[in-house]
Amino acid sequence: MTARDRSLAVLVAVLWGLNFLAVRVGLDHFPPFFLAALRYLVLAVPVVLFVPRPGVPLRWLLGYGLGFGVAQFGLLFLAIDQGMPSGLASVVVQASAPFTALLGALLLRERVTGRQLAGIGLAVAGMVVIAVDRAGTAPLLPLVLTVLAALGWAVGNLASRRANPEYPLRFALWMAVVPPVPLLALSAVMEGPGTGWRALGSAFGPDGWPSLVAVVFIAVVGSVVGSGIWTALLKRYPAGVVAPFSMLVPVVGMAGAWLALHERPTGWAVAGGVVVVAGVLLGTGWLPRFLRERTRAAAAPRVPGGGGEGPPDGQPAGTTGTSQETKRS
Repeated sequence: MTARDRSLAVLVAVLWGLNFLAVRVGLDHFPPFFLAALRYLVLAVPVVLFVPRPGVPLRWLLGYGLGFGVAQFGLLFLAIDQGMPSGLASVVVQASAPFTALLGALLLRERVTGRQLAGIGLAVAGMVVIAVDRAGTAPLLPLVLTVLAALGWAVGNLASRRANPEYPLRFALWMAVVPPVPLLALSAVMEGPGTGWRALGSAFGPDGWPSLVAVVFIAVVGSVVGSGIWTALLKRYPAGVVAPFSMLVPVVGMAGAWLALHERPTGWAVAGGVVVVAGVLLGTGWLPRFLRERTRAAAAPRVPGGGGEGPPDGQPAGTTGTSQETKRS
């Protein structure tokens, strides 16, 4: 991967990590379900008008929208609103990766390897550490909601996998058309029919501009810009090369929350978060592959005057230009 593309991958991780801070700012003004609906309403109107509909079965588009959009973001926003630290939420929601492997085995009859089971076990152990730590100082409900949000993300992943869209970015944008109606219905029932709309009206006053900036950041910068760059990188490089950069998201989320929101995670929470991330890296296969490649690179004889020790730029160590890794996620 070129230095420029590595910088772009890091930029996406920074944007997605800062999303959690923007959510916290938005929740200071909007109720959670309405904020989640507003996030998608900002995208849904221009998508319907200007983006061609992806050629995938409607059931998979609905499944992706309900899982990734309604379940994940509705429950995640509710969890943060109920007291889940935004930085810690950015870590726990990474549990979507082992959940995806488990659901793939249960629902799609995909084979789960021993490595994946070990990664799942490690991620679960990390979440248990976080749960035990929070049990002594705060209610567990926000943590449970965040775990359920990760499960919703996993359900969306499976729907996306079954859809197998030819144009992934177009598919991801059209997903935004699905969540507004169910999220607005949840807002009307749980938060009151007019609560969110009154908050939207007052947001245009002198004290409401931070919440509007947060909505624009979440919808446009985090979703369109971040996802657009990420999709372009996945077209140019194997998934195994690009995906590990997403593990910078919880690092940015926790660091940003510490600096901007003065969230101070306990040592046990940080340790549990590290274990969760390690489990995700192990289960997705990146950590073992990275160690093998480093070992192979260290053992390879140097060629005098060769000008380098690794593979050509843009090609992962130990692979060829026709690597089937591009088909893996």
